[in-house]
Amino acid sequence: MTLLQAEHLTCGYGGEPVVKDMSFSVEEGERLCILGPNGCGKTTLLRALAGLLPYGGTVTVCGTDEKRLTRRELSCRVGLMSQLSSVYFAYTVWETVRMGRYARQKRGLPDRDDDADRAAVRESLERTGLWPLRDRLITELSGGQLQRVFLARTFAQDPAVILLDEPTNHLDLKYQAELTESLRDWSVQGGRCVVGVFHDISLALSFADRALLMEDGRALVRGPADGLDRTALDRIYGMDVAGYMRDILKRWE
Repeated sequence: MTLLQAEHLTCGYGGEPVVKDMSFSVEEGERLCILGPNGCGKTTLLRALAGLLPYGGTVTVCGTDEKRLTRRELSCRVGLMSQLSSVYFAYTVWETVRMGRYARQKRGLPDRDDDADRAAVRESLERTGLWPLRDRLITELSGGQLQRVFLARTFAQDPAVILLDEPTNHLDLKYQAELTESLRDWSVQGGRCVVGVFHDISLALSFADRALLMEDGRALVRGPADGLDRTALDRIYGMDVAGYMRDILKRWE
């Protein structure tokens, strides 16, 4: 089943296109990584897919044209974890993750949790290793802990599609591994998929089963992550990527 499909998607800012004629699809259970240099349009693409940016073309989510969905309906299908999440108030970790349940609560009852809400919040906190910190104020957390709070909030939203913009930003190696494993487990539980923008190429290719390489707002290569075209990878980054990675690994020999 196709959960997310973009057809001839074009978008940008101030009338200037950043993403140009982009087409791709993501199937149930798939994990797609989006790679490309700074400024190629990766974050802009995610914002359009999340319905936060006007675009030309079509985005279909779970079989429905995204533009036909209300914000509440779209929030029940697509969750976005942005690298630019901000902290304005001293909520607890539990309260912050609970906000992910808003779209699924009955209208007019935003402050009343039911058993499903509480269970979803607890599961999300446990999945991200935050259950012991549930009563801590988010203003007291490290950057890495805060990043996991925002991921837990996205899990609690229970969307079919999770869009991630640099999900391992601020995380140390242990939590990078745990977060990607958690996302992998989440994606295979039926009716779900993940689309993530990464700067860490090795991490991206170990996490994803499919890759999309972007260059100047366009899709240069789409295909299996384990058979990625190295020539295209070298082209978009302007360097011998594999050679650079091998040189780094020599430090461990």
